[in-house]
Amino acid sequence: MSDKALRLGTRRSKLAMAQSGQVAEAVRRVTGRPVELVEITTYGDTSREHLAQIGGTGVFVTALRDALLRGEVDFAVHSLKDLPTAQPGELVLAALPVREDPRDVLVARDALKFTDLPRGARIGTGSPRRMAQLNAYARAHGLDIETVPIRGNVDTRIRYVRDGELDAVVLAAAGLNRIGRIEEVTDFLSVDTVLPAPGQGALAIECAAQRADLIAALGELDDPFTRAAVTAERSLLAALEAGCSAPVGALADLLGDGQIVKEMRLRAVVGTTDGTRMVQLSTTGPVPQTHEGALALGSELAAEMLDQGAAGLMGERAH
Repeated sequence: MSDKALRLGTRRSKLAMAQSGQVAEAVRRVTGRPVELVEITTYGDTSREHLAQIGGTGVFVTALRDALLRGEVDFAVHSLKDLPTAQPGELVLAALPVREDPRDVLVARDALKFTDLPRGARIGTGSPRRMAQLNAYARAHGLDIETVPIRGNVDTRIRYVRDGELDAVVLAAAGLNRIGRIEEVTDFLSVDTVLPAPGQGALAIECAAQRADLIAALGELDDPFTRAAVTAERSLLAALEAGCSAPVGALADLLGDGQIVKEMRLRAVVGTTDGTRMVQLSTTGPVPQTHEGALALGSELAAEMLDQGAAGLMGERAH
C-alpha cells in the first residue's frame, strides 16, 4: 500500500463525524497512512419524514455506498444498525470493531429514572422497536406513559426535554458515549426492559471487495466476538424479513466466567408499537466459530418466532 491519504466516507452529522474520526485514528495506527474524512450527505439526513415512512433500511447508507462504488472514497464507516441485512457483492464489511455499550438510555427532566416518570409522561423516540417495548413494560408494571414519534439529531432530541415539550427521550448509549455526552443520561435501560436494535453499538467499516490490500489492513480492527454476535442478530432480522425500522430487538451476549467465553445467548423480541402483543424468545449455544454458525443461530430463533406469530406483529414486512 502507498503512503497517500486514505479517504474515509462519512455522514455529516456530529455523531457520524465523531465515530468516523475515532475510526480514522485507528486506521492511521494500523496502516501508517494519513486518513482524510470525506463528508457525504445521505437521504436520511435531509428528509424530515419519520424513518419508518421513508423506508428505514438504507436511507443513511446508499449515498456512502455509491461513493465507494464510484471510487470517490476508499472506505466508509456506518452505524451497523443502519445497514440493510443484504450485503452487496461488490462491497465487503472489512472490520467490525469492538462494540460499544449496546443499551438504550433515557434522558429525562429532573434526572428522573424511567420508573419514576409521572403519570402520562411523554417519551420521545423515532423507533417503533423502542415504542413497542416501553409500552409493553409500562403496561406490565402499571405505568402510564405516552410514546411520541420524533426525529432529529442528539441535540434536537435532548432539546425537546430541556424545553419542556417532552418528559424524556430515549437514545442509544453508544452514540452519547462517542460524542462525550454520556453524563446527560438519567437512566440506563436494562436489556431485560428494552432489547436494543440488532447491531446497536457496533460500527461497520466497509470497502470495495476488490481492494484486497485494504481489506487486510482494515481487518486488523475487526473483533471476532463482536462479529459473531452482530452476525447472529442481523441474521435473525433478515430471517424475519424486517427492515431496520421494524419493531425488532435483538442482542447476542457472550457468557462465561472470568476471561473464558463459553456460550452465546441470543435474545429477541417483536411487538406491536402499542405494546399489547409481543413475541419474546431466546436461545443459548456454543459461541459460533464460523460465519455460517452465527447465521444459523439467528435464523433458527427467527423461525421459532415466526411459528409464534411474529410476522403479524411487524405491520408491513420489509422485503
